[in-house]
Amino acid sequence: MNQYGLIGYPLGHSFSVGYFNEKFKAEHIDAEYLNFEIPSIDRFMEVVEEHPNLCGLNVTIPYKQQVIPFLDELDKTAAAIGAVNVIKVIRLPKGKVKLVGYNSDVIGFCQSIEPLLTAHHTHALVLGTGGASKAVTYGLKSLGLQPVYVSRTKRENILCYNDLSPEVMAQYSVIVNTSPVGMYPKVDQCPDIPYNLLTPNHLLYDLIYNPDETLFLKKGKAHGAVTKNGLEMLLLQAFAAWNIWNE
Repeated sequence: MNQYGLIGYPLGHSFSVGYFNEKFKAEHIDAEYLNFEIPSIDRFMEVVEEHPNLCGLNVTIPYKQQVIPFLDELDKTAAAIGAVNVIKVIRLPKGKVKLVGYNSDVIGFCQSIEPLLTAHHTHALVLGTGGASKAVTYGLKSLGLQPVYVSRTKRENILCYNDLSPEVMAQYSVIVNTSPVGMYPKVDQCPDIPYNLLTPNHLLYDLIYNPDETLFLKKGKAHGAVTKNGLEMLLLQAFAAWNIWNE
């Protein structure tokens, strides 16, 4: 039986294990999907070596960047982004293994947000600087927008939350939350942006899908902004991962 799985830590919120096992059952695919909750990326090769039927992996927080040194090859997009969320495990003769990294987050994100974009959406704020933010930034650029990172600490070419003036908020009408702020169970939290400056011209997109409407999105909706959560992106990146493993 072929095996697939997810590496990350912690994995209590994992969507993938339920999604793929239901898919395998519904489509009569002889495969199983497992969670590999590893407390350190140093355990990664153990997972590969101890599961000889492993054909593919998804990668989630905090390992989307940390896993790269363990891989033999990156596809062009993953290399440009600098983050991996899909690994294809290729079995070679004499028990050797080739590990190739991909990024399906960018595929899911672009397909999900593109229908919401209009002509006045030219600049975007990307809240957070983790692995998912790299895919989002790459995707926004590919869709013709000019993104900038926003972080709690000011660094070169990165805004901090204190920099979000009325002028900045007016220009950057797309705001994407890639941080975990507001994720269940901490549903009473939200990124520290000036929500009073939001308008119906703004588009707020949250990668979080649990809860289905975060406080970030609720506050955006209250000011007339268009809002969307990350569930469709999650589904689309899962479709893309399956295609990568089976191409």
